[in-house]
Formats: sequence, C-alpha cells, structure tokens
Amino acid sequence: MLLFDLDGTLIDSNDIWTNIDVNFLTRRGLEITQEYLYAVSPSTVPLAAVFTRDYFHLDMTPEEIVAEWMDGALDAYRNVALKPGVMAFLERCRDRGEHMALVTACVPELCLTALQCHGLESFFPDIIFAQELGLEKRDPEVYRLTAERLGVAPKDCILYEDAPHNCTAAQSVGMKAIGVYDQFYAKFQDQMRRSCDGYITSFLELL
Repeated sequence: MLLFDLDGTLIDSNDIWTNIDVNFLTRRGLEITQEYLYAVSPSTVPLAAVFTRDYFHLDMTPEEIVAEWMDGALDAYRNVALKPGVMAFLERCRDRGEHMALVTACVPELCLTALQCHGLESFFPDIIFAQELGLEKRDPEVYRLTAERLGVAPKDCILYEDAPHNCTAAQSVGMKAIGVYDQFYAKFQDQMRRSCDGYITSFLELL
C-alpha cells in the first residue's frame, strides 16, 4: 500500500498557508515566527486555529479564525501546481496495480478541490483526513488508524511525506517513510536523509 501526503508532497501548497498566516497576522500587527509556522504546518486547520488563538492571545473564536483563513484558500487550491513528476509517478504506480491512498491534514473541501483541478481523484479511492480523526499528523495514532481503516498492516505501507515529524510518527507504528523535499522543510533535509527509509528531492527521481 502506497500512502501519500498532499500538501508539500503532491502539490506545491505550503506557501499558500504561509501567505495566509502572514496576511492574517500582519492585519493584526503581529509577527509570524518560525516556531509558530512549524507548530501549525502539520496540524489540521481546526487545531491550528485553536493554537493560533492561544499562541497570540486573540479575542476570536477558532471558528472565526478558520472562516478568515478559508476566504483566500479555496481560490488558491483551484490553481495550485503539482510538484514535478507527480502525475507520471502516480500513473506508473496505477499501471503496476499499486493500491494508493491519501493521508492528509488538508481541509476536505480544499483537498477535493486540488484533486479535481488535476484529475487525481481516480488515483485515490481512499482518503484519510486527519481532521476527521481529530488528530494531528505528527500523532502516530493517525497512521495506526489509517492502516486499520484500509485493512492493511502498517509494515506493508510506504508513506511519501514532506514533514519530518510525520515521517517519524509513521515509522513509529512500523510503516516505511520516504521523505519528499519541500522548500518549507529544507533545513531538515539532512535529518530526513538519515532517519527516513528513503529521501527524494523530486518524484522525477523515481521515474
């Protein structure tokens, strides 16, 4: 079973959320920090909204924060680019009869928008949304539940993922993890090369 993250792995979307965060905080005279970005990047949007409220002591509900974030996100996901080699690699895997699934922290509406934009829906009959599990993807339970729901053993799963802490979480339940380069996590490249079961800078390397 091949498992794929979406944001930063298949689609070039991490900058979308960085820009949304920067604009949201700038409007309030607040400064974004790397600590904040790395805390919210692997999180689901509802949990990130709670963290944002608490981190910056905002007089807003998490629901109000999410609504403001989503204003600009949908249009961005309609136009998000695939990362190099993704379509060809997925086609090759499908032609080989590989079973593929998504495991994503993306908002379901945004995820489906991006998949439809690029005609990727048929590759992923199964999508596990961390948001629906109520968990962050750095939590190993996400990957244990993913395997359980897909009816496979964790040891029979290979995860392609750009976030180092998510790779570690998947490995902790017995999955193999292939790190995928993304500029957002560039400074973790050496760490991921050491700790992941494999590391690629682009899916073009696998063709």
